[in-house]
Amino acid sequence: MLGALGALTPLAIDIYLPAMPMIADSLGAAAGTIQMTLTAYVTGFAIGQLFYGPISDALGRRPVLMLGLVGFIATSLLCALVNDAQWLVLVRVLQGLSGAAVSVIIMALVRDLYEREDFARTMSFITLVVTLAPLIAPILGGYISVWLGWRAIFWLLMLVAMIIMLVSWWRVPETLAPQNRQPLQFRATLKNYSRLLGSPAPMALVFSGALSFSGMFTFLTAGPFVYINLFGVSVENFGYFFGANIACMMLITSANGKLVKRLGIHAMLRFALTLKIIAGFGLFSAWAFDWGLWGVAPFVTLYIGTISVIGSNSMGIILSDFPNMAGTASSVTGTLRFGTAAAISALVAALPQAAWPMILVMALCSWLAAILYWLSCYLYRYQKQPS
Repeated sequence: MLGALGALTPLAIDIYLPAMPMIADSLGAAAGTIQMTLTAYVTGFAIGQLFYGPISDALGRRPVLMLGLVGFIATSLLCALVNDAQWLVLVRVLQGLSGAAVSVIIMALVRDLYEREDFARTMSFITLVVTLAPLIAPILGGYISVWLGWRAIFWLLMLVAMIIMLVSWWRVPETLAPQNRQPLQFRATLKNYSRLLGSPAPMALVFSGALSFSGMFTFLTAGPFVYINLFGVSVENFGYFFGANIACMMLITSANGKLVKRLGIHAMLRFALTLKIIAGFGLFSAWAFDWGLWGVAPFVTLYIGTISVIGSNSMGIILSDFPNMAGTASSVTGTLRFGTAAAISALVAALPQAAWPMILVMALCSWLAAILYWLSCYLYRYQKQPS
């Protein structure tokens, strides 16, 4: 069930990617405006995570979960009905706010039940289930948009959210005991935020994950236009290229779930970051030597394949440092991760519709993510030294 809940945001992001050029034509909007619908969702998602964590720490997990699902259903309906690109951007912000509630609760539910390596292992398996959504979504979205029009995509999102809400009402328990809840106090919340933001080692790890994540969102923002409009990939076939990315992610995530308890959370994180560095250099070479679609696509696949391992393992380390404020720590981490992705994807949307912005930004994100991880390791060792 947690996997199904986690699939909502990947569905909301990935299922309409092949239809983005079609939406631009239908609404008479520029490509950059439609790309901003993705940035809008991520922005709402980032803002929402900042608040839902403390609220769930105070009121419990279930009320926040149900609120998010109701909002997701309503905004999916509005997306299906809207006739103006600017309104679509606005509604997508609200949809992101709703999706954030669901995402925060998944992290908090697992943290309520598991510690560190067990958290990373459980999140890896949940992520493995969740990745089935983006594996299928772009392929499904491509065919739906061609056969039924792009609005049918959002009608489908609404239906899926309604089914998940009904099942969650019966199957998802409350995992935060009343005695473990923290009062919802503005001053205490700011204190918790300050405690996390003032911790250099975890913050370096947060931004390492954020930059890794931002590279993927760079592809989500620019990839449909680069692949379809520049490389000549058909709307229906774009989903298969995207599916290859997700298949790679599933393979690496599965390996993480099996090996993280044996090798350790940091070893698997270093492995994933090494692959990401290779992907970054591959993308840079593909741009420098003009290798075209078949030079770019394999390295995009390798880059995106590492996202889950870096995200779940870094989150496991961060939350283990703040066991009594898991919801708040998850919120701040998610806000910074998605906020960084929103800012970078907005920058990419504002750049010329060419392959080089996507390729170079992804390469830079891979290298900076690795640098920040090694910085966090140094800071963790430094703070453990006797004064």
